[in-house]
Amino acid sequence: MSYTNGLDKPSDYMRIQTWSGNNSADREITWSETDNMQPDWIWVKRRSDTANHRLADSVRGATKILRSDTNGAETTESDDTLSFDTNGFSVGSNSGVNKTGDTYVGWGWKAGTSFTNDASATGIGTIDSAGSVNTDAGFSICSYTGTGSNGTIKHGLSTVPHMIIQKNLTSGTHAWNVYHKNLTSAGYNLNLDGNYAEFTSATTWNSTAPTSSVFSVGTDTNANESGSGHIAYCFAEKKGYSKFSSYVGNLSDDGSFCYTGFKPSFVMVKDITTAENWFMYDNRRPGYNYNHYLTADTSGAEVTGDNWVDFLSNGFKLRKGQTGTNRSGDTYIYIAFAENPFTTSTGVPACAR
Repeated sequence: MSYTNGLDKPSDYMRIQTWSGNNSADREITWSETDNMQPDWIWVKRRSDTANHRLADSVRGATKILRSDTNGAETTESDDTLSFDTNGFSVGSNSGVNKTGDTYVGWGWKAGTSFTNDASATGIGTIDSAGSVNTDAGFSICSYTGTGSNGTIKHGLSTVPHMIIQKNLTSGTHAWNVYHKNLTSAGYNLNLDGNYAEFTSATTWNSTAPTSSVFSVGTDTNANESGSGHIAYCFAEKKGYSKFSSYVGNLSDDGSFCYTGFKPSFVMVKDITTAENWFMYDNRRPGYNYNHYLTADTSGAEVTGDNWVDFLSNGFKLRKGQTGTNRSGDTYIYIAFAENPFTTSTGVPACAR
């Protein structure tokens, strides 16, 4: 449900589930919530042991797998993510998603409305695109075929994206590209599959910030290889549901407080000044507040053992004087999604855990 100032019910658009593997060839992973939400983008990670991240979406098809911790091409896996279901998703017997005795987490986002754009016919952009979009949630999945020349691509959101995660799908090695509104400029880039700081790359986003209708790509083969398929996950900030911003570290156990306007369910943090991992936290994995983290750019198991970050009713606070998420003077970007808005349209406040 949406309202004029934001979203009352974030779980209509983003959910998180944990499970223990059982090696079943067709395992239904059902959301814990009592009502249904069919996802269009699923991101799965084995927690208890080393394994690649698994990313699948409804635009490419459930069995088409990408891995955020590698620069490899899309693969087709018959025993990995199998389907997007009415209230969750199904996985196969692959050890990366369902090995007996191992534990897993899955993050799911809803898009749902198909779109296509013939750029020459509509006059929107210069490169044809197609995908799935949810304008209430500010999320779209956008596929396109590269041209090798500077161009623009319709993303479907009708508002300016604040973050774009993009991947070349074809054979060979092609790094993941990440645009975020708090990078130094659109002439900078990040790699999701690497721990690098932000770096200049005029040919990735063509040094041009996205607009309410299109995002730009340059001649970089990772972003716009001629004849190759590409996928882009585009996000626009929505009050009470999502936040894309930055903070500065202080290397203190009394770290920065990041106001989001909601109680977070999911936070991912990246140092853009110094080479550090992409740190992932959520409210489904144990710890007080959230001691357990995964890193999007590595295949490593879940790390436990310290109070890294507190999820509060209106944001999150860094609680550890360590360099990965709180190096003194470094700038960090983050992406956050809500469990509850700070105050709903009916005036109901969220409570910290």
